[in-house]
Amino acid sequence: MKGFFSYIKRNPALGAGLGILIFLILFTSLGRLIVDPEHAYPLSVKANQPPSAEFPFGTDRQGRDLLAVMVVGTGMTLQIGAIAGAIGLGVGIVLGFVAGYYGGTFLDTIITSFIDVYMSIPSFLILILIASTFRNITLGVTEMGLIVAIVSWAGPARAIRAQVLSMRERPFVMMAKLSGMGNIEIVMKELVPNLLPFLVMSLSQAVYGGIMASLGLEALGIGSRRAPTMGMTLYYVNYYSAFMVGMWWWIIEPVAVIVLTLTSLVLTSFGLDEIANPRARRKA
Repeated sequence: MKGFFSYIKRNPALGAGLGILIFLILFTSLGRLIVDPEHAYPLSVKANQPPSAEFPFGTDRQGRDLLAVMVVGTGMTLQIGAIAGAIGLGVGIVLGFVAGYYGGTFLDTIITSFIDVYMSIPSFLILILIASTFRNITLGVTEMGLIVAIVSWAGPARAIRAQVLSMRERPFVMMAKLSGMGNIEIVMKELVPNLLPFLVMSLSQAVYGGIMASLGLEALGIGSRRAPTMGMTLYYVNYYSAFMVGMWWWIIEPVAVIVLTLTSLVLTSFGLDEIANPRARRKA
């Protein structure tokens, strides 16, 4: 732990990012012990109430306690990003390692061509088409995460392929081949451990992309209209013209949570980049 805190002092971006992320996780988990999660749903409390001792964050026009909405919705939004990021990165890792390790072969050509074609199509358009197809089905956290994951794999796959192409030519990989190690063994024992910091950084970026995509979809009204996620909260802020009717608290609170969430992921990504990229590392 002493070594960890010593490194955090030399890498303030990582420390700040992890600190904000831990705060948000504690807020959404311990907050459920303070507020009633049922108050995050419509018609549970008196509507249109400004911040007060009874409702510290106020209430919205649907009769939801916005403190409960922030507690429950923050966790749901983080879950959507985590599901989309994990699945997207998982698919990207498989395709990236296969294409990179067998770079220059027919298999690599097929994979890279598919990635290039897929990335030429606007990802948000794909999301809207898919989500609209299932809009009559209740889209929960898991379903929304799976939909967003559909467009979350191509970027990581291309980046990981480039890393593997570079690393497979290094001396330690050549020595592993000469020692009789098989291809899968080389990938698992030599390439994956060396690329682990880069993969963790890619996960942070994938979660960021997943949250951004889910916010965009839900702000357009595509998703569960009852779910108190940050994206659906923004949708109702716009739907009921909260700014025009002077309900400033309804606007500030979800925006603040979204800014904190995205900032934590960006800072964490910057901090992990210093670990993954030796040229960016600071000396003690």
